[in-house]
Amino acid sequence: MTPEVGSMGKELKQQPRKNKRKKTWVVRVVASLFVWAFFTQLMSAVEIWLWSPASTTLLRHETNNEDHAVSAAPSLPTMLVPRRLYRNNGYLSISCNGGLNQMRAAICDMVSIARFLNVTLLVPELDKASFWADPSNFEEIFDVQNFIDSLRNELRIVKVLPKKLRQKPHSLKVFSLSPVSWSNHNYYLKQILPLIRKHKIVHFNKTDARLANNGLPIALQKLRCRVNFEALRFTSQIEAVGSKLISILRKNGPFLALHLRYEMDMLSFSGCTHGCSKREIKELTRMRYAYPWWKEKEIDSVQKRLEGLCPLTPGETALVLQALGFERDTQIYIASGEIYGGENRIAALRSIYPNTVGKEMLVSSDELMPFQNHSTQMAALDYLVSVASDVFVPSYDGNMAKVVEGHRRYSGFKTTIILNRKKLVRLLDLHENEILSWDEFKVSVRNAHTHQMVKPRRRKMIPYRPKEEDYFYANPHECLPQIK
Repeated sequence: MTPEVGSMGKELKQQPRKNKRKKTWVVRVVASLFVWAFFTQLMSAVEIWLWSPASTTLLRHETNNEDHAVSAAPSLPTMLVPRRLYRNNGYLSISCNGGLNQMRAAICDMVSIARFLNVTLLVPELDKASFWADPSNFEEIFDVQNFIDSLRNELRIVKVLPKKLRQKPHSLKVFSLSPVSWSNHNYYLKQILPLIRKHKIVHFNKTDARLANNGLPIALQKLRCRVNFEALRFTSQIEAVGSKLISILRKNGPFLALHLRYEMDMLSFSGCTHGCSKREIKELTRMRYAYPWWKEKEIDSVQKRLEGLCPLTPGETALVLQALGFERDTQIYIASGEIYGGENRIAALRSIYPNTVGKEMLVSSDELMPFQNHSTQMAALDYLVSVASDVFVPSYDGNMAKVVEGHRRYSGFKTTIILNRKKLVRLLDLHENEILSWDEFKVSVRNAHTHQMVKPRRRKMIPYRPKEEDYFYANPHECLPQIK
């Protein structure tokens, strides 16, 4: 037998063994694929259940139990949902502007836009240049890892850009723009996506009210809610102090959260000076002229108040609450920054409602110390208490009032009283001038507020006038199972 024939014979004898090993390998691969597919389907089913109305309702019910957590937001099980795989069209960087709730709504919008365009979102940058000059970063207010992980089946969120896209000294600037306000999804698809594909990364330097209230795909609307109510969880430090505030208040019985928007910045840029001294009016006017981005300078304060565009004073608010039937012993939590005029101006409220408290009266200065000089973090504490309160009353319909109202709708349509300021200022003036008796005033105030939020309703839509529509975050009816 020649060497060639002998080697061939050995190869023939070894061939069955090789085939057998190959078959074994194929079987293992196929089995692994089946296991992986089963696991993925299982996780998807769990994820679908987790975000279903029945599940979130159950979770909300459990967290509302007084024997359990006192946090306003439901705590979800720690579970990584399957990562969504998609072809990435580029990167979206955003710089939010405004206060806490304006930025909160904007973040929800930007996540929805990034998901719709199949782009990777950078962790948002928060406003540090506004009136409040708060240096807080995203991770100092929100649980950044929960934000990334809880949305991983929708889109990819990263803390930093890949090395190849990071800016180097003397390199070209990132393409930056302000998206057109109140735009629908087609604007982003046709105008923004081509820019992202061209530049690889696009930066939005303004994010407030950049997405329409209405006319969007239902999936995008529900994603906005998911981000707002599930993904944007505050840091554990903020949640802990917020829970303590709520617990202390509840031990003393039911409580009303009053968002008293009678702060210096509000009065200055709105020009609302009713009840202020001449010295205070001059101070507020100087401040308005000092900030160039507050475009309206000359303001008729009397006319603006009569149009219902000014917050009520603490004294006016106390009279309205009294007329609505809140007893003297009602426990009131002031959800607010520093009231303009300090304790002298709050005195009118305390004289009628002596059980009026703020966070500084409920927890120690040491517990609040980490949040001092961080107005956004202090606002986060007020947000938690306001969402959890038995009754919520805002004296002005700003971003805080609107976003809290929407969260309370989502949490089971908790009582929220939106004051009709246009009617109220006339009634208050008539009562002050003794044209209306107290009983007449009381009846008129109650008749003006028969619309207290106790049942579901659809958002008001006004085509081509989005600023006059009901705000999505005040009434996200697409996310509420009671709305048909």
